[in-house]
Amino acid sequence: MRNLTDGQIATLAGLGSAALLAAALFFQSIGYAPCELCILQRWPHLIAALIGLAIWFTGFRRWLAVLGMAAAATAMGLALYHLGVEYGWWPGPAHCSGGVSGLTSMSTEDLMAQLQAAPVVRCDEVSWRLVGLSMAGWNMLCSAVLVVIWGLSLRRTGEAAA
Repeated sequence: MRNLTDGQIATLAGLGSAALLAAALFFQSIGYAPCELCILQRWPHLIAALIGLAIWFTGFRRWLAVLGMAAAATAMGLALYHLGVEYGWWPGPAHCSGGVSGLTSMSTEDLMAQLQAAPVVRCDEVSWRLVGLSMAGWNMLCSAVLVVIWGLSLRRTGEAAA
């Protein structure tokens, strides 16, 4: 990456987030329905991709690259949280991890209504793995790489680093 400008490096990071979004949509299109946490992880990547696009069209701006790096770090954190829910390291949101709050005080009708309104895809069940890692795990690793790439765009102080 020595010959790349700061703007090109930042744009590459934005393209990485766009690629992760495209992969998520591809998996969804072939039948892997996303859970609530999966969808939540997409938003920071969308923001990072849009920031990369803005840098491509307007030129490198350090503050934009910092925002892109923060978006990738947020995606990484959300993916780590989701990974922990999948492995049972900590509880996930009750409404997508099988928990039903207030079970003992509910009437049968209320319980049935809550069960029928519950999302079908659970956040604590892995639907796909590659080399032992779920999609959340791969998202976490890829997002960590993107944080590093965004950081590389910030490390130089050349004339394009306005």
